[in-house]
Amino acid sequence: MFNKSNYKKNGYMLNGRFKKRGYDWWWHSFTGIDMETNEEKAFFIEFFIINPSVSPNEVKYGRLGDIPSYLMIKCGAWGENHAQLHKFIPLKDVKINKAPIKIEAEDFYLDEFTLRGNIEVIDSQNHPEYMSDNGSMSFDLKIKKLIAFNVGYGTSGLFRFLKAFEMYWHAEGMKSEYEGLVTFNGRKYIIKPEKSYGYADKNWGSNFTSPWIWLSSNCLYSKIKNKKLENSVFDIGGGRPKAFGIPFKSKLLGAFYYEGKEYEYNFSKFYHPSKTFFDCRILDDIVVWDIKQRDSKSLMETHIECKKKEMLLVNYEDPKGLKLHNNLYNGGNGYGYIKMYEKKNGKFELIDDIEVSHVGCEYGEFDKK
Repeated sequence: MFNKSNYKKNGYMLNGRFKKRGYDWWWHSFTGIDMETNEEKAFFIEFFIINPSVSPNEVKYGRLGDIPSYLMIKCGAWGENHAQLHKFIPLKDVKINKAPIKIEAEDFYLDEFTLRGNIEVIDSQNHPEYMSDNGSMSFDLKIKKLIAFNVGYGTSGLFRFLKAFEMYWHAEGMKSEYEGLVTFNGRKYIIKPEKSYGYADKNWGSNFTSPWIWLSSNCLYSKIKNKKLENSVFDIGGGRPKAFGIPFKSKLLGAFYYEGKEYEYNFSKFYHPSKTFFDCRILDDIVVWDIKQRDSKSLMETHIECKKKEMLLVNYEDPKGLKLHNNLYNGGNGYGYIKMYEKKNGKFELIDDIEVSHVGCEYGEFDKK
């Protein structure tokens, strides 16, 4: 069973060698409604900490040739006028409670139930080290996390202690409701719980994966049942994991909470074998994800597309200060379908055909050397 809340796994992980070569981030994404036009807009907010013991007294940027060390607030919006905005804060000015997580710094606050902040970037063209666009965003939000994706053994206490994996993942709120107000570049957006289509997770480790794949949504409509699935969400992520420095073949973790029933495809659970096949493509106008996941009892086929003009190339530098992901497409307006099958009498039979929208989506690979 994967729907298990765990505040320890959602807590601060930069201890041991991760203090000098590690990152930890808390990601949030959701949809708001323009208070003037009633149009939807998808937003994201992330608190990202890297190498806290390298330079606690001042911000160090990898883009300037240093080993990076800072709290970075990343926030912004998707759509045709997409943007990512970055604010960097030295770690000496950050208060952190490890678990349950609480981060306080200047105008910014994060805990399991609250997000607040105010950011403005006006001179990014003169500061490439910011890896940011120009713009402004403020947010004051409450969070209600309804369904978790706890990946289990791979993020157990032993594997966290051993720093076994290069990149870890825990989705404390793969289905979440957000409520509050966002102001983005002067426009106000109301965030309503029932229409927020919210998501919250975290990653941590010593480096990023390549390929990097992520898909999630809780805006699902059953074409067979002719109704919205109110108690459902899916989440797929991963790429090419490494354990103790040894790379696996490309693998994904997947979970589908379908009206209370759990389907999981998790390579780390050896006692419940599953297989995953994926084909991700960057085309002229769209990015496409085709993923098949199966075990002995079920098969999940997922097809998602997202318009490139509504996505951004999300920017991160790794704990060594390198920026190897320069074509990491990131969006919040994906759409497509899921076909869900169960094995009956030795054959897979279709149990639902589901339209999917408001999909958080990501795909990219390291630059070729």
